[in-house]
Amino acid sequence: MTTDDPGRPLRVAIGEDDVLLREGIARILTGAGIEVVSQSGDADDLLQRALAYRPDVVVTDVQMPPRGEDDGLRAAMELRRRSPRIGVLILSQFCEPAYVMDLVGERPEGVGYLLKERVGDVTAFIDAVRRVAAGGSALDPEVVARMLGRRTKEGPLQLLTPRELGVLAAMAEGMSNSGIAQSLLISPASVEKHVTAILRKLRIAPTDSEHRRVQAVLTYLRADDRRR
Repeated sequence: MTTDDPGRPLRVAIGEDDVLLREGIARILTGAGIEVVSQSGDADDLLQRALAYRPDVVVTDVQMPPRGEDDGLRAAMELRRRSPRIGVLILSQFCEPAYVMDLVGERPEGVGYLLKERVGDVTAFIDAVRRVAAGGSALDPEVVARMLGRRTKEGPLQLLTPRELGVLAAMAEGMSNSGIAQSLLISPASVEKHVTAILRKLRIAPTDSEHRRVQAVLTYLRADDRRR
């Protein structure tokens, strides 16, 4: 996803109709050495500018003009269809797993979904932007928890132990093994053991690819949701 030129900064386009929040996001990104190439308060304008400027990542709200509904999400989905190399990070005030599934589709690479309150954690927000730019995923912990909490008794996730569910949730957020170890206060070796068990129980071929790990999580969450 990210540029082939390691010497230039990441380039980001912002879509947010709240002027103060939009300016705040721009200042945070600029302060982290990220170039803001455009700012839009309208979803149609955001899509046009993103296609013209070809940023590494688009950071956008869900609800935006012109309709004031899910225009921002629709623009992001259209952008992913027309320019797959551009990463998309959704900022929303709603904890809505359905939005995540719509955005991800069958391709979790370069996708993020965070609640707007996370912007206040500058380090985590910038990390999410960089992760999405690099082709990874960044899903809000609260959204992941809700998706995991809605599993059915017959679903594949019932095969997992509580600890394995915790590791799976961290995988869904896009964490690396070292990140999971630090978050759950367990050793890297234990994380590897749990990941292997998760992949085995869910009948997913083991892989070192972060993309495949997240895809596996979302595939089973999606399959579990369809059973309702």
